[in-house]
Amino acid sequence: MPRDVALNSLGFAKPPSETRVVVAMSGGVDSSVVAAMLAEEGYDVVGVTLQLYDHGAALAKKGACCAGRDIHDARRVAETMGFPHYVLDYENTFREAVIEEFADAYLAGATPVPCIRCNERVKFKDLLATAKELDADCMATGHYIQRKVGDSGPELHQAADANRDQSYFLFSTTPEQLSYLRFPLGHLASKAETRALAAKYGLPVADKPDSQDICFVPNGDYAAVIEKLRPGAADPGDIVDLEGNVLGQHRGVIHYTIGQRKGLGIGGLGDPIYVVKLDPATRRVIVGPKEALSTRVIPVREINWLGDAPFDSRPEWHLNVKVRSTRPPREAILRPTGPTTAEVELLAPEDGVSAGQACVFYAPEGSRILGGGWIWKGPGS
Repeated sequence: MPRDVALNSLGFAKPPSETRVVVAMSGGVDSSVVAAMLAEEGYDVVGVTLQLYDHGAALAKKGACCAGRDIHDARRVAETMGFPHYVLDYENTFREAVIEEFADAYLAGATPVPCIRCNERVKFKDLLATAKELDADCMATGHYIQRKVGDSGPELHQAADANRDQSYFLFSTTPEQLSYLRFPLGHLASKAETRALAAKYGLPVADKPDSQDICFVPNGDYAAVIEKLRPGAADPGDIVDLEGNVLGQHRGVIHYTIGQRKGLGIGGLGDPIYVVKLDPATRRVIVGPKEALSTRVIPVREINWLGDAPFDSRPEWHLNVKVRSTRPPREAILRPTGPTTAEVELLAPEDGVSAGQACVFYAPEGSRILGGGWIWKGPGS
């Protein structure tokens, strides 16, 4: 690359007008601001929205918050800023790659994180391939995470705003994908800055509220969705203690999660009790004291490694890990047991570690994400 050619804001040695960028537009304020920001900078912006799920049909009721509204909002932003916008129907892909596994994982007593699978299998795979077919130089998203170029290439770093950081949901981004992706919001100090930019650009979504739910569970009722997908999934069964004594009845394993304390419907036992294990095969919910939830050693598989040195080049790595999206990283030792498997030893035990959740790896100092994997069996398994 000639030394006298300045890099544009997306890292290419050419003018923005000659740099095509596909923006993944959900219809929300974050991705809308990314598209507007890049359009204002003069980039050749192409907006793409994925139709993943029809909420209205799923809930079978009028007025449900539906995918059509988000698509409409994304289209209005494109019209406001003057760039082309396309809608791609990915409903079948999404159902096969995300929803079916989500239902099966819940039925197996796990606590899945479908947003990670969606990024991994749909957005950063199929949509990214579409962006390349459109001859785009890169693809930009509204995720709150940072991409920085280090000595060994692009690195993934936590967002500047710790409250908005989405690194837990993006650990499975591969080095190849990372070389093509851009995250223009990752450096912002707060969501208020994003909304201020939306107002500055005159976007119709400037005051649109954030989505709080998984897109195909718009009212937060996981069990209802799973019952629809897997009839009979909510069969009742026994609530038992650690010794197998029956304490009561439950209304279906899918209504419970590891670490749950409220809503068990059994009282008068003295000390608080928690769900410590789910056994779908026998339709049993196993409960016990809080200390029964404590886990120190966690088996992890399907590991995506983003460190500079090969994953198996050391017998162990001292780093920090997150076992839930809402928890801060904790000190741990990562011991590889195969090319994509490992054992994670937490220096201090964690409560409520659940199969199906992600375990994400962070550098012991700084903001870099070193990858992560999937917890494949929880406490007492």
